[in-house]
Amino acid sequence: MFIQIISVGKLKEKYLVQGIQEYAKRLAPYIKFQVIEVPDEKAPENMSDAEIQNVKDREGEKILGHIKGDAHVIALALDGQLWSSEDLAAEIDKLATYGTSHIVFVIGGSNGLSNTVLRRAQQRLSFGRMTLPHQLMRLVLVEQIYRAVKINRGEPYHK
Repeated sequence: MFIQIISVGKLKEKYLVQGIQEYAKRLAPYIKFQVIEVPDEKAPENMSDAEIQNVKDREGEKILGHIKGDAHVIALALDGQLWSSEDLAAEIDKLATYGTSHIVFVIGGSNGLSNTVLRRAQQRLSFGRMTLPHQLMRLVLVEQIYRAVKINRGEPYHK
């Protein structure tokens, strides 16, 4: 099993970097895991809708450049499905069972994901209606992937 997270923007906060490194280390005995950061587009604070779309499109091109053709893509989006930790574990297990050994989770930048990335995704996942910073979302997602792996192995971490 190979799970990647592709995320827009460089993670600068030391505590978030350390948290992600800790969960990546914990995942190492179980799966191949990788985080890819694509640069965010520099943009002014107040943009028109067309400018926002242009930024998302340029970031989307960078994201899509890292996604292999056989990957199952799950985009994090506010309009995505709400899953419990057990649902995420079941989905990962189902994908692995039926021959999809490469899963890519995509986290957009502060403006969200482009339509081309959303169309490439086989699924959309939401962590709720609250807006979380995409940098923090990366840590939350890695922890949930670790939790899902432990659930699928029948190990006690997830309780």
